Amino acid sequence: MEYGLIGCPLGHSHSPFVHRQFGYDYDLRVVEKEDLGAFLTEGDYLGLNVTIPHKTAVIPYLDELDESAKRCGAVNTIVVRDGKKIGYNTDIFGMEYALKAAKIPLNGKNVLILGTGGTSKMAQELCFTQGARSVTVVSRSGQVDYETVYEKKDAEIILNCTPVGMYPNNGNKPIDLKRFPNLCGVFDAVYNPLKTALLLDAEELGIPCSDGLKMLVAQAKRAAEIFRNEEYPDEMIDKVERRLFHKVANVVLVGMPGCGKTTVGKKIAEIMQREFFDVDAEIVKSENRSIERIFQEDGEGYFRAVEKRVLADLSKRQGIVLSTGGGAVIDPDNIRNMRQNGILIRINRNLNNLSCDGRPLSKDRAALEKIAAEREKYYRLADASFENDMPTSCAKKIVEYFQKQ
Repeated sequence: MEYGLIGCPLGHSHSPFVHRQFGYDYDLRVVEKEDLGAFLTEGDYLGLNVTIPHKTAVIPYLDELDESAKRCGAVNTIVVRDGKKIGYNTDIFGMEYALKAAKIPLNGKNVLILGTGGTSKMAQELCFTQGARSVTVVSRSGQVDYETVYEKKDAEIILNCTPVGMYPNNGNKPIDLKRFPNLCGVFDAVYNPLKTALLLDAEELGIPCSDGLKMLVAQAKRAAEIFRNEEYPDEMIDKVERRLFHKVANVVLVGMPGCGKTTVGKKIAEIMQREFFDVDAEIVKSENRSIERIFQEDGEGYFRAVEKRVLADLSKRQGIVLSTGGGAVIDPDNIRNMRQNGILIRINRNLNNLSCDGRPLSKDRAALEKIAAEREKYYRLADASFENDMPTSCAKKIVEYFQKQ
């Protein structure tokens, strides 16, 4: 390969999509630790990006280090020029750009950096150059660990440079933000899922935050300049990030039973050429029995537990259209799971037009009106709402809305 990414694992990397936006082919190459030396010395390539766990391990195999890599003590970009392998660190540009875009300043701030790997080393250098008041590195076995860190009540900025919360371990988080009363910014270098549990916490607390997607694209833009020896405008970062977001973000449909989520969802999936998943259908497949039978035989509590598990698994996917059960919004964990990769769209339909057939909780009009009133506050948590007068028209409006996000 001429250009590509090395690391282990690489299963859900977005790097090929991002780099191809800059006009060249780009591949993934899984390289185990024991194979790193042989690959770097014998491989046929013009430029490489480097990710976990090789950002510091590559250094002994390089002929030169750019000033950026020397300062960070880590390399994420390698280019071959005149037979020499030169190491750079473009992550520092990527994180700086992402923090600036999110209006999260480091100057004069008390910063906690979670993790000690290559991304952490880069973040430490950025804090130094940006004039942070203090920097505390948190690790499992260091002077400040994940128990004693809560003594740092003056922490104002948290930079997560660990893979905690990254796919497939969605929902995990390295730290409890509520225990830091002075926080004014949170950054998470993870970009799959789009919003980690840490970032969802920050949003709920009203703390300015940023995910790793913008950093990914910004550092790739800088790497592309090194690879191709040409400049790209910074405006490319936002354009490519939007394209990537539209590729990976889910369309998640919520609303009353019988409002047409499945019908509209299938039409959206057809327009966008995406996979469509219906949570209730997946539950039926998993349990090998109808929703009505599950309620009759095991009750609503059992159904909700299965629904939660199925929805959590589906919400880890990216780039899908997902139709949820009418009552899924009641559980706040379900909302968080749906939000980690998705935009929530409410489907509205006049109650008089909703069918009660085969609905365990809305068997008649009175029951339907009761649950509609109980769930209204949850449905209002959706990012947007659309009337389902005609499914095809409704689907087109939702796609148009999504593409503007």
